[in-house]
Amino acid sequence: MLNMKQWFSNVTALITASLIPWVLAQADATDRHVVLISIDGFAGYLVDDPKVPLPNIRRLAEEGCIVEGGMTVSDPSVTWPNHTTLVTGLKPGRHGVLANGVLVRGGVGVPVKIDSNRDQIDLVRVPTIADVAHAAGLRTAEVNWPCTRNSKSFDDQFPDVPNSLDYTTPRLRTELIEKGFLRDESQASFRSVSVVGLDYVWTEAACHLIRQRKPHLTLVHLLNNDATHHRRGAQTQDGYTANAYADMCVGRILDAIDDAGIRETTTVILVADHGFTLTPKAIRPNVVLRKAGLLTLDGGELTEAQVHVVPEGGVGYVYCTNPATASQRAAFVQKLLLGQEGVADFLLPDRFNEVGFPHPRENNQVPDAIVVAKDGYGVSGNMTGETLVTTYQEARTALGSHGFLAKSPKMKAMCILSGVGIRPGGKIQGVDNTAVAPTIAKLLGLKYDYAEGKPLSNVFVTSVDQ
Repeated sequence: MLNMKQWFSNVTALITASLIPWVLAQADATDRHVVLISIDGFAGYLVDDPKVPLPNIRRLAEEGCIVEGGMTVSDPSVTWPNHTTLVTGLKPGRHGVLANGVLVRGGVGVPVKIDSNRDQIDLVRVPTIADVAHAAGLRTAEVNWPCTRNSKSFDDQFPDVPNSLDYTTPRLRTELIEKGFLRDESQASFRSVSVVGLDYVWTEAACHLIRQRKPHLTLVHLLNNDATHHRRGAQTQDGYTANAYADMCVGRILDAIDDAGIRETTTVILVADHGFTLTPKAIRPNVVLRKAGLLTLDGGELTEAQVHVVPEGGVGYVYCTNPATASQRAAFVQKLLLGQEGVADFLLPDRFNEVGFPHPRENNQVPDAIVVAKDGYGVSGNMTGETLVTTYQEARTALGSHGFLAKSPKMKAMCILSGVGIRPGGKIQGVDNTAVAPTIAKLLGLKYDYAEGKPLSNVFVTSVDQ
């Protein structure tokens, strides 16, 4: 059996062999540019909030098409899974990214760990639209896009990982240092900068690449909006300030497109990975599990677990460490939690189709059950308290959260398409984020058959090849 790296290498070779002749036949494909900008946590409802100053974002909506009320995201409604859906057109259960990292099962009694220091090849099970574009000879770039570390499909990259500078394209890093956007210092000094400062650096990196290299496909991910909403909540004064700052960053990127002289050949797709809601309370399932004797602490640290819960915002992944007793343990935990304050639902594997997850037997990263919090409650991994329900401060969660089931209206994400090939003044509904990757493929004249979503054909003008 082929391992993951061998499989991916073979797939990439096939892509290259099959797509290059096809793309070369599309003479105008090399004159097209797509800039995909993700503003982390920018809920769809914020675009219509009159308190939010969004001159650049609203101008893009007026000049192009907007998904009214927001775009439906994928479960779980967290960052890495949905950013990968945006560039694959597949739900997390199929592309393989189920959390902000790889969920590693260590064996009976060993708690599950999340490892975020992984390369794209370890995380993503299918080729992305960037892989296909690069294989077809188009120039590609990414700035802070999740699940791209050590990808060979970007001419320039500045990846979203804890040690991002170590994996930044050397030429790009040198240029950003020369321009004064980065210091020639350690990784630690870069990560000590505020998230506002990080967004500034990432924005300027994207602008530099657009001006200097004119990539056919550029992926940009901005983070301050999400960070602020976690701390202060959406639709608060601090939240509105974060929205305005994100809009300013978008304006800088639009200016760079103009400076590069490619406005007439560029489509801007403005998206988010999820929405946001206030969570002043929290549930602590692990406290209940500790009291039931299913996990053990030593000095406040989890040392052994028959069952424990890994929080993902509005849901918690329930992991049973012994496969032989997993179904019985999961059913027992369901009886402990379902019906308690703050618990909206509890999914066993026979209902995983509701969230697009395979059975745990098919993928060992998949949890054995999922606990779903009610609106207003986040899920905490805290184990040392005495009650299931507490405040977000005591639980060490956030005032604002996402991660709730994607069917929640508050989890819907902004989606705006504007520029070449997009009809102006359009408003569409019923869109989910699996449509973004095939839409990019259509705009760039690429063949992309992996997506389960379909291109948003109703946003196109007739000048786009059909």
